Amino acid sequence: MKIIKVNNKIQLTEFVKFPFDLYKNSKQWVPPIISEEINNFTHGINPNLDSCDLNLFLAVKDSLIIGRIAAIINWYEVNSQKIRKIRFGWFDAIDDIKVTKALINEVKMIGKKNKLDIIEGPIGFSNLDKVGVLTSGYDEISTMITWYNYPYYKDHFEKLNFRIGKEFLENKFDFDNIDTEYYSKMATIIKKRYSLESINFNSTKKVLSYLDEMFYLFNISYSQLSSFIPINEKQIKYMKEKFISFINPEFIKFTLDSNGKLIGFAVIMPSFAKPLQRANGKLYPFGLFHLLYAKLFPKNVTLFLIGVHPDYQNKGVTAVLFDSLLKTLKNKGIKECIRTPELKDNTAISNLWKNFSPVTYKTRCTYTKEITSLE
Repeated sequence: MKIIKVNNKIQLTEFVKFPFDLYKNSKQWVPPIISEEINNFTHGINPNLDSCDLNLFLAVKDSLIIGRIAAIINWYEVNSQKIRKIRFGWFDAIDDIKVTKALINEVKMIGKKNKLDIIEGPIGFSNLDKVGVLTSGYDEISTMITWYNYPYYKDHFEKLNFRIGKEFLENKFDFDNIDTEYYSKMATIIKKRYSLESINFNSTKKVLSYLDEMFYLFNISYSQLSSFIPINEKQIKYMKEKFISFINPEFIKFTLDSNGKLIGFAVIMPSFAKPLQRANGKLYPFGLFHLLYAKLFPKNVTLFLIGVHPDYQNKGVTAVLFDSLLKTLKNKGIKECIRTPELKDNTAISNLWKNFSPVTYKTRCTYTKEITSLE
């Protein structure tokens, strides 16, 4: 076995395509769009790379790729938050702990060279990237915004004496169990009390006019979470372009105050898991059709983002958002909502959804270790 640093387009393509081979027999893995994944690692396209150092590595044996890993230093995190951490992400490997150890060692060496203290992963460049090793729910299909992995990943990190860094829960709930009348009445009361207005959309163009303000509010409303890294204007532009084709404007709900200022948002996306599996990494010739069909005729949905301005938190604004969402989803015949990974210790988000009778169907975590203790 040898470790190769990715330094050209051919190797980058091999890095992106490796999971397609590793998970070719998996019914749970959801492939990314290959071209978008390559863009994710390309300077001049992904603005996250403006503030991050990125090194990609492949593990190779007998001319076959058997593992991959991304080593990431987010310098905003290091310099502004004083967290002397090197991240690793996009980790995949065959069931051989020697491969995992060799790949982690490459990340460790970069961390030592930059005088960093800890290593943690798998995590991406920012809070809007995929996160965590799946630790339960291996029989459940993944989503377009989560990594899937085999059970042995967890075993590898435990055998290498990594400890759990952050724990995440993935929950889902059925809309049949929700008292929609309750949220309708609450929304009426809250809107009258604070002079609020609900905004619904039927065109992507109208949504785009609010997205800069939405991401600004995202930074404010999520700033108290552990290790939160704000996103800048260039990153916002990149996120808009990355997800614009997946947006169904009917599933985006905004709440404005009496001055027309955005104080709450909820973004739900149709589930693209099955269409992405059919596309198998390619938009053409038929991948785009599968995605478009799921966008227009969704069977279930994924909650992508929800946020409320700190000045309006604990004042019932979420009831206004929920009321708008429930009406739309009921009209569309949507039965199930899947939530993105949420920090286990985020009690605020747990309380937010408690009336929806959520079920935890997956768990995941990051793994961390002091660089000096790595062999």
